Amino acid sequence: MMKLNRPRWSPLLWRITILCAVLLFHNPVVHGNDEIATESQPAEDAELYETPKIDSKHMYFAEHFDDLYQDDAIEKRWVKSKAKKDDAAEEVAKYDGEWAVEQPQRPILANDYGLVLKSKAKHAAIASHLLLNRPFVFDDKPLVVQYEVNLQEGQECGGSYIKLLSVGDGTKDLKQFHDKTPYTIMFGPDKCGNDVKLHFIFRHVNPVNGSITEKHCNKQKDRLDDPFKDKRPHLYQLIIRPDNTYTIRVDRKTVNEGSLLTNFTPAVNPPAEVDDPEDRKPENWDDREKIPDPDATKPDDWNEEEPAQIADPKATKPSGWLDDVEEMVPDSTAVKPADWDNDMDGEWEPPLIPNPLCEKAVGCGLWKPPMVANPNYKGKWRPPLIANVNYQGKWAPRKIPNPDFFEDLTPFRMTPIAAVGFEIWSMSSDILFDNVVICDDEAVADEWAAQTFDLKVKTLDRQAETLVSRVLKYCNSNPWMWAVLLVVVGLPVAIMIYFMCFSKADAKAELGRKKKNDDYPAPEDELDDGSGEVDEDGRSSKTKLNAAPTGSSGSRSASSAGEAYGEDEDEQEVDEADGDDEENDAQEEAPGLVAAGDEDASSSDVPVDSKNSEGAEGLKKRKARRD
Repeated sequence: MMKLNRPRWSPLLWRITILCAVLLFHNPVVHGNDEIATESQPAEDAELYETPKIDSKHMYFAEHFDDLYQDDAIEKRWVKSKAKKDDAAEEVAKYDGEWAVEQPQRPILANDYGLVLKSKAKHAAIASHLLLNRPFVFDDKPLVVQYEVNLQEGQECGGSYIKLLSVGDGTKDLKQFHDKTPYTIMFGPDKCGNDVKLHFIFRHVNPVNGSITEKHCNKQKDRLDDPFKDKRPHLYQLIIRPDNTYTIRVDRKTVNEGSLLTNFTPAVNPPAEVDDPEDRKPENWDDREKIPDPDATKPDDWNEEEPAQIADPKATKPSGWLDDVEEMVPDSTAVKPADWDNDMDGEWEPPLIPNPLCEKAVGCGLWKPPMVANPNYKGKWRPPLIANVNYQGKWAPRKIPNPDFFEDLTPFRMTPIAAVGFEIWSMSSDILFDNVVICDDEAVADEWAAQTFDLKVKTLDRQAETLVSRVLKYCNSNPWMWAVLLVVVGLPVAIMIYFMCFSKADAKAELGRKKKNDDYPAPEDELDDGSGEVDEDGRSSKTKLNAAPTGSSGSRSASSAGEAYGEDEDEQEVDEADGDDEENDAQEEAPGLVAAGDEDASSSDVPVDSKNSEGAEGLKKRKARRD
């Protein structure tokens, strides 16, 4: 049996594939080298983290917590509150939440620590004075507040905001820090259920009477849901400028901005005029724009008794409806509970379950036709409305000058800040705070974030990156790489598909030719070998039809026959074209063989073998059909 030829493209394809793989995986994209990063100085590893240095000349407050992880070391710079809430029950009034300095549950940077609220459903408060006890005074420089929050267990209800405590008696003893301690600014995330907030509240002092009012910033346009569920660190930054503008950023992106004068509720400045509280609407004031038509009458055919819906008169009960079978039946498998008390619980009855007989039936119980809209329904009649000729417009009290009016054009000049504190309650534990910064220069805060938060984000992104995402990221930043990717990946794939398709076509063609030859097998055991010799029974010697001819007599030797068929198929493969030529040669020589056999047979006295004649005729027919 002839073997199929091996695909000649296999070695070439393997070489191309190996070369492309080497080129692709040798590219720094796969290994995450610094060469492909879009930033100027990316972090290769978490080990590159170094605790940032605190510069008291340019910072009013800075805390990294990295040197406070030992036992009770937190008390070097932070004070835990021992106060109680005034408006709470005794068992929940204490600030007994547990604080600790530790690494995140999912370590990101080596030797990086943060302040963690360990407990939940408890009031917790902790505070620290500004550096060198130097208060921040709102003068001619902006206020920049920045800190990180990592909700390691997510958040369903609770806050994680920061308070900037005001200068005064309330900040002299931070052990008494509680919810009523005066603060200047409260800033940070808060959530309870579906209510998601990013607080920015400042306490404004009335310049006329000295009263203090909380001013709440208007909500940002986009919801911030991810920080409450992704369990990653997030950077919150607030900038308030002397021109009364503010900017709020989350993870370096601006989410809210505006003016202290226009984007807060209630407004900083009250209105110049207010409604006169003594003014009253006259009794004869008619503020109805339209009135019922007094001349309209109800039509005689108006029937108010017609219902809105009626039973469908065209509906009929389906066949197979079980009228006498109840839809619900008592559960026969139910057992009276052992602790059931008839005197306390009443007479016990098994619960009702759907009737099994109704599962296969069209319906059970009392059949009722469906309800449809009543075409005769009109409802209660009411006269149509017409314009009121006596309409005097909407009444409003007259305006008078606001006795409490004032105009504060510099709300930026708030109460100076003396301390920083976290006073929160949360239903989630393990809230981590880190890298708290208060300064008057955005560049200082940005540099601190680059050494801390940015490094964390790069490390997390690098850990989450896959080969595909790295390649796409690099290609987007370097468009020329798309052409290289097309050559390295697209070309081998196209070549593979091409050769696979054509190799299958060649295999099918080879199988077709083989099958075609097998349909008409040559009578090898009955054909004359061309030498004119016959055995004693009068039959010619066995030979192969397509053996190679030797000499002019047309006889075929055993060696030439072996060359035509191939003595060892595992060591020798015949080319398709050569095989076709040899097949054609054998077909052309076959008639001569048969003719010679016939001539020899007729010249001898041995009777002619009918099988040899039939084989020769078959060869002739196959030759004619092929031609």
